[in-house]
Amino acid sequence: MRLFILGLGYSARHFARQHGGSFSHIAGTVRDPAKRDDLAGIEVHGFSGGSPARETVEKVRDADVLLVSIPPGTTGDPAIAAFGDVLAAGRRRIVYLSTIGVYGDHGGGWVDENTPPQSTLDRARMRVGAEQAWMDIGDAAILRLAGIYGPGRNALATLRAGTARRIIKPGQVFNRIHVDDIAGAIMAAIQHGSGGIWNVCDDEPAPPQDVIAYAAELMGVAPPPEEDFATAEMSAMARSFYSSSARVSNAKLKRELGVALVHPTYRHGLDALWHAGEAR
Repeated sequence: MRLFILGLGYSARHFARQHGGSFSHIAGTVRDPAKRDDLAGIEVHGFSGGSPARETVEKVRDADVLLVSIPPGTTGDPAIAAFGDVLAAGRRRIVYLSTIGVYGDHGGGWVDENTPPQSTLDRARMRVGAEQAWMDIGDAAILRLAGIYGPGRNALATLRAGTARRIIKPGQVFNRIHVDDIAGAIMAAIQHGSGGIWNVCDDEPAPPQDVIAYAAELMGVAPPPEEDFATAEMSAMARSFYSSSARVSNAKLKRELGVALVHPTYRHGLDALWHAGEAR
């Protein structure tokens, strides 16, 4: 199989490292290839919207699997605008990385793939539109990702950097997923062979301050002081994440795609990162 990745971001790069041996050729896009030296083994193409190079179009046309991790913009999905004609002309497996943010606020209640998206945030509504566009093009597998953590991007690292905060908002829970399990879900979606929507999150939605406290315990350091959400200084973007609270079910991911999580809770994930030397 030949794999083309639209948007070589954190999760897509991790997938390529974990499962690259399953493909005969891997290529993908970044905004500026000259600034990237961490993509060994991947044929890199520049793409930042607009008209793609002919060589990039040919590689997309020849791909057996397309992994899409470019977010939509205010005018729609830039990848569909650039490659839509090519994609509509052939058959290939498409996996689109979306977000559980589309569900919006449910007061901490449980949601699953049958729950209608209801987010009031513009970026989430644009995601819903992009999901539908990709399903219309090629019976895509839509993976709605929870908050992503993994090597270099986790509570241990923020504690070590001195940027971790314990923001307390009563009743608030977040969902999260280790990048190892994102990679496993992508591979399972490719092997599944037909489209659908699956939530990719771990088994235990939890208040964000609990994750920071557990990381501090692993490191043997005092956790940062608690801060009341109502009075905490936060950017508008950071505050917007607290506007939604829901517990997201991963039952369909396990049942239909056969995914067995490597890190079923944040404790498993942080334990593994700590023992691997993270933040030491």
